[in-house]
Amino acid sequence: MFKPLIRSSLPLVKAVGSKTSRRQLKLLLSTPAVCRTATAATSFSVGKNILWSRSYSTEAAEAAASNTVDNKDEQEVITGTEEVHEFKTETKRLLDIVANSLYSEKEIFVRELISNAADALEKLRQVQNVQSDINTGKPLEIRIEVNKEKNQFIIQDFGIGMTLDELNENLGTIASSGSKKFLEKMNDSNDDSSTKDNIIGQFGVGFYSTFMVGSKIKVYTKSAIPGSKGYCWTTDGQGSYTVAEADHVSVGTKIVIELRDDCKSYASQLEVDSIIKKYSNFVGFPIYLNEQKVNTVDALWTKDRNSITPEQHKEFYRFIANAWDDPQFTLHFKTDSPISISSILYVPERHMEVLGEPIKPGVSLYSRKVLIQPNSAGILPPYLRFIKGVVDSEDIPLNVSRELLQDNILSRLRQVMASKALKWLDTEAKKDPKKYNEFFMEFGQFLKEGACTDAMHKREISKLLRFESSKTKASSTEDMISLDDYVNRRKNKDQKRIYYLLTPKRRYAEESPYTEIFTKKDIEVLYLYETVDEFVVNHLKTFQDYDFVAVDSPEAASDPLLVKASSEQQNDDLSDIDANDLALWIQNSLGPSVVKGVNVSRRLSSFPAVVLEHESPAMKKMMEMMQGSARMDTMPPSPTRLEINPDHPVMKGINKLRQDNPDLAKMVAEQIYDNALCAAGVLDDPRSMITRLNKLLEITVNQAAEQDKKVKV
Repeated sequence: MFKPLIRSSLPLVKAVGSKTSRRQLKLLLSTPAVCRTATAATSFSVGKNILWSRSYSTEAAEAAASNTVDNKDEQEVITGTEEVHEFKTETKRLLDIVANSLYSEKEIFVRELISNAADALEKLRQVQNVQSDINTGKPLEIRIEVNKEKNQFIIQDFGIGMTLDELNENLGTIASSGSKKFLEKMNDSNDDSSTKDNIIGQFGVGFYSTFMVGSKIKVYTKSAIPGSKGYCWTTDGQGSYTVAEADHVSVGTKIVIELRDDCKSYASQLEVDSIIKKYSNFVGFPIYLNEQKVNTVDALWTKDRNSITPEQHKEFYRFIANAWDDPQFTLHFKTDSPISISSILYVPERHMEVLGEPIKPGVSLYSRKVLIQPNSAGILPPYLRFIKGVVDSEDIPLNVSRELLQDNILSRLRQVMASKALKWLDTEAKKDPKKYNEFFMEFGQFLKEGACTDAMHKREISKLLRFESSKTKASSTEDMISLDDYVNRRKNKDQKRIYYLLTPKRRYAEESPYTEIFTKKDIEVLYLYETVDEFVVNHLKTFQDYDFVAVDSPEAASDPLLVKASSEQQNDDLSDIDANDLALWIQNSLGPSVVKGVNVSRRLSSFPAVVLEHESPAMKKMMEMMQGSARMDTMPPSPTRLEINPDHPVMKGINKLRQDNPDLAKMVAEQIYDNALCAAGVLDDPRSMITRLNKLLEITVNQAAEQDKKVKV
């Protein structure tokens, strides 16, 4: 019965030239409510972007109202003319970009809608400050309802709302930002309020993130301006939208999203609850999800530091770090220069990287209390990844999706935060040295990593390092010293070096031939127990103009402070000529493939010889790990320089023995050399000298037996 009417309308549809209009017209003419009333009418207006409109009769409105009242989830009733508009931009293309390319995760739509709702509430609060007659009668809060059965996501705020013109402009034009224009108006009026700091939206595209998850979007809104009407805005994202007057619309905005089949998870209360806590927990208005308040933790970084209790810090730390321990250090930091920053940082009690579990960066980036980057790698350098906390900066220029940051701003932010974090740790170290030393035992490896990787801040990092030394107690965190301590308590003011020894255990260091002379001269030696420690001192090179020097290096051997005084020599010590002859003989006996040369030194006392210019034990160990010990065995060891102590009884004995029994003397010289390699920690395998040791033991035992026989005879 409707075919003639449809045919009569087709020329007009063709004139408009829209497939959408043709489809909408057919739907209009097939609607029973329209066919039953004589007041039903269709109109087309290309100039105003209105493609068609539909007027409801009283009967149709009453029927719609009756159907809507029965629906407890949607009390609003469409009563006016429903007009269809085209979007004012190349909508299909832009909506496709927003829905499919702009955001990295679909869950972002929750953050965007909450941010828009918070903006609307903040605008209303600011307007109420100057216009007392504006009162919605509703609390400033955000309410979210999710329904699995209906597959719906609904968000409602009781904020500023929108007029019809604002509705068409803000939702009908992509990237037309109501928030941005509101700020411009406030700036023009020279308003000194903090509105600008509290407005989150800047781009006007956040609303369109709903098309990532929704097949149909419906918006009910009513302006807070007295006498305003309510409206319903509807679209399926296919290039047009409808607008109609509606009754029973609360002041503010309500968005109803019909979720796509592949996005049903966003109708789950548990899923949405976790998303809100992740991105929008610190929005400055209450958020209710299915009548339960979600954001129960305050944004502590916005509060006065003196008003925050330790219990609040503990609760906040556990929330943002998803942890169960307590923070041992806390930093509440705010600054306006060089960029605006408000932050709270925490150092945990423990970390899990010792178990082989990599630690993600622990500081999240916010802008006006809305999460921009969780666990952001750009705020602090990688070696400070153990720090947990929040950094909020309103000066960060975000891109349209709020997810990408400008590198130059992020670089400045990292410099400021890195310097502040290192200064903070230094302050804590001075405040409670014992507590800091305990921290260093747990987290020192991260600071050592920083000393090797962060050339810009290595001076600050060097102040945070702690060591055991020859003058501290074994395994005592109370006695660990800083480099400042080492420099300040040196006995000899002529000492211009910081001496250290890389050793696996303290006992080995105390028994080392290299530390013997330092003990006699009362010169402190730092004990480095980890492989990375050698890389640390090599990268630092100096501290306050004091060079780092290993006690087993040629530089240490040539230090005038370590030369044995001539008064310490005995009458039976070898002369310089005999000592040099012995050194030459040992050099020829061992051969050029083993030693570069043999030097005479009288700085040793209890040991006959040490090696110098040998390869680093730490580097050797690392090379073995990289190449495999089997391959390393095929590589000949690098020749070293041997330093002999001509005053040692063994050297005096070998000097005589080389005349009487050169073969035995050579065997002893080889054993002395291997012993020196072993003391330096660079002997490939001690088992290589077992045969020689057994032979020397046999000779020693036989000589002792022969001597015993002679004594008895």
